[in-house]
Amino acid sequence: MSKYIDVALNIPLNTVFTYFAPKEEESSAAPFGRRVEVRFGNRKMTGFVVSSSETRPKTCTVEESKIREATRYIYKEPLITEEIFNLAKWISYFYVSPIGETLFAMTPSGRREVSFGGTGTSFDEDKDSYIKRTLSAEQESAVEGILKTSQKKLFHYLYGTTGSGKTEVFLSVAENILKEDKGVIYLVPEIALTPQVVEAVIERFGQTAAVLHSSLTPSQRLSEWNRILKREARIVIGARSAIFAPVPELGLIIIDEEHDASYKAGSSPRYHARQVAMKRSATLKIPLIMGSATPSVEAWHAMKTGGIVRHTLTKRLAGGAEPTIDCVNLSLHKGSDCISLELSQEIKKTLLEKRQVILFMNRRGFTHFFRCNFCGFELKCKNCSVSLTYHKKENRLKCHYCGYSVQPPMQCPQCGSLDVGYSGFGTEYIEAEVRAKFPLAKTLRIDTDSLSKKGELAEKINSFRNGEYDILLGTQMIAKGLNFPNLKLVGVVLADTALHLPDFRANERTFALITQVAGRAGRFFPDGRVIVQSFSPDREPIALSVSGEIEKFYNNELEQRNILGFPPFTRLARLVFRSQNKKETEKASFDAYKILKANIQNGVDILGPAECPLEMVSNNYRMNIILRGKDIGILIKMVNNLIWGYTHSPNVYIEVDIDPVSML
Repeated sequence: MSKYIDVALNIPLNTVFTYFAPKEEESSAAPFGRRVEVRFGNRKMTGFVVSSSETRPKTCTVEESKIREATRYIYKEPLITEEIFNLAKWISYFYVSPIGETLFAMTPSGRREVSFGGTGTSFDEDKDSYIKRTLSAEQESAVEGILKTSQKKLFHYLYGTTGSGKTEVFLSVAENILKEDKGVIYLVPEIALTPQVVEAVIERFGQTAAVLHSSLTPSQRLSEWNRILKREARIVIGARSAIFAPVPELGLIIIDEEHDASYKAGSSPRYHARQVAMKRSATLKIPLIMGSATPSVEAWHAMKTGGIVRHTLTKRLAGGAEPTIDCVNLSLHKGSDCISLELSQEIKKTLLEKRQVILFMNRRGFTHFFRCNFCGFELKCKNCSVSLTYHKKENRLKCHYCGYSVQPPMQCPQCGSLDVGYSGFGTEYIEAEVRAKFPLAKTLRIDTDSLSKKGELAEKINSFRNGEYDILLGTQMIAKGLNFPNLKLVGVVLADTALHLPDFRANERTFALITQVAGRAGRFFPDGRVIVQSFSPDREPIALSVSGEIEKFYNNELEQRNILGFPPFTRLARLVFRSQNKKETEKASFDAYKILKANIQNGVDILGPAECPLEMVSNNYRMNIILRGKDIGILIKMVNNLIWGYTHSPNVYIEVDIDPVSML
C-alpha cells in the first residue's frame, strides 16, 4: 500500500498536493485516478489521486510533520485512465489552465446512482432495426478511402453539401471500427439541435451507445462514464465535452459540423474539441473524421495543403436538389417592414401549397436598439458596452450579456427630445409582423427567450417537423443539422448582422450561417427556395454564399488572411484582463505587457494592450493583449511563464484564450 498520494484539487493553482494515503484503505486498490476526500485549509474537498509512492515525493515542499492524512477514497474504481490524465496534462499546458481545474472540467461531478444505466432511451434489441442503409457510390468511395488510408493519414474531412449523407458515412466507418472491438467518440455541436444524428446512432448501435448531454444529472453522467469505462458502451455521442470520454481501446473520433463555434469552451480551460480530438488521434494513432458543408477556414487550408485528406459528397440523397437562392437588396426596399415584398409573395405561395417556411434572424428581441433621432444617442447597458435590445412582451430593454434590464424611456435621456425610436429588428419583431401579414398561418418562434423548460426545444422542433406549424422563425439554433421533409422556403431576414462586428472571423461566420440555413431547403424535393435579404448584397460572404461559389469564398478569404497575418497563417493567444476597477484593469494589462515585451521571442508580435471591442461586460472593465506568431509552442510558453510567474492585483482576473474563435 502506498504511503503518499499526490492529489489534484479544483482550485486555481497549477500544482498538486501531497497527502498521506487513508490508513484504513485496503492495499489491493490501486489509488491512481480515484476520487479522494481531503482537508484543504479549513475546507473539505474532493480531488483526484494522480500519483502514489512509498517514499516522500521530491516535489513535496511541506515538512513531514505537516503532511495531512487524506480522509477517505470515495470509490474503489478509478474515474480517469492514464491516457485521460496525460491528455489533461497536455490541456493544462496548452490552454494554460491549472491541472486540478482541468481534470474537474473533463470529468463528471456526480455521485453513484445504481438505478441509472444506458442512455435513458428504450431500445429494440432486434438487430434488424439498425441495419445500415445502402450507400451511394460516393458514400462507398468515402468509407473505403477513410478506412484504407487511415493507417497512413490520420486526419480526414468529409466535405459535402447539406443533405448529401455525411451521417451515413460516419456510421458506416464507425461500424467497421466497432467490429474490430475498438471504441468510437462521435461529437455533435449541440445534442438538442441534432436529434436525427442521435436517433441514428441509437437506432444503429442500441445499448452499446452512450449519450452524454446536458439533460443528464451529474450522477447520471457519472453512470454513463462508468458504463464507458467498463466497455458496456462502445460508441459515445455527445457535445463538446464528450471528447474526454474514457473509451477503452478508442479507435475512431468523429466531429460533425466541424466549423461550429460551440466546439470551443467559453470558460477555463478554453479548449477546442477539434484540437483535443487531433491530439488524441495523433497520440493513439487512430483516424479522426471531420465533416461539414462549410468547413472552418483552418480546415479548408489544411485540406488544400495536405494536412487533412478530403473526401467529397456532391449529391443530395433524399430526392432533393440544391435550392434556388435569390438575394433582395433591402437598401432599395421601401417601407419599414422587415419582410420584403418578394419574400412576402413567396411565403404566400408556399402556404397555398401547404408547404412550410423557415425565417432566420440572428438576433433576439423585438428591435435592435433604442436611438434618439435628434442627437443620435443610443441607450446602452450600464454594465456592458453594448446596446440594449427591446423586448415587447415584457416592455423592457434588456442586455443579452449580463441580463440588466430597464423600462424604455419616453424621451432621450441625453437631450430630452421626444423624437426617439428603435432601429433594427429581432425575432420577436419578425414574429409580430408575420402574424399580422399571415394571420391564418400557424407560427412558431424558437430562440433562447422563447424556451423556458428542458426538452422544450426538441418538442418544438418535432411539432414543426410533424406539420403542426406552417412557419418557423428563429435564431442560429435553427440553422444547422435539422431535416424537415415538407419545408420549401427559407428566408434569411437580415444577412448582415455578423458582418459589422470587429472580428476577423465575421466574413467566415456570415458565409457559413447563410449556407447552413439555406441548406434546410430542398432536401427532399427539387423545388426548394431561399431568399436572402441584405443591406450589403455585394459583400463577398453574402454574394458568394448566394451564388454558391464556395471555392471562391475560401480562396479569397485565405488570401485576405495571409495579407493581414491572421490564422491559419499565424496563431494567436489572447489575454483578457477584467475587473470592476478600471485603473486596476489597465495597470495589470500594462504590467503584463512589460513582462511579455522583456521576454519576447523571435517571430512574435504583441498587439495591445487595448480596450476589448466590448469594453464592459457584467460591470467589468476589459482590456486585452494579443500575441501573434507562426509557432504556437512559443506563444504558449510565453503565456505560461507570464500566468504562473506574474503577481498582480487579486481583483483582476486574467482570461487566457489560445487560438480564440471570437475576438469580442
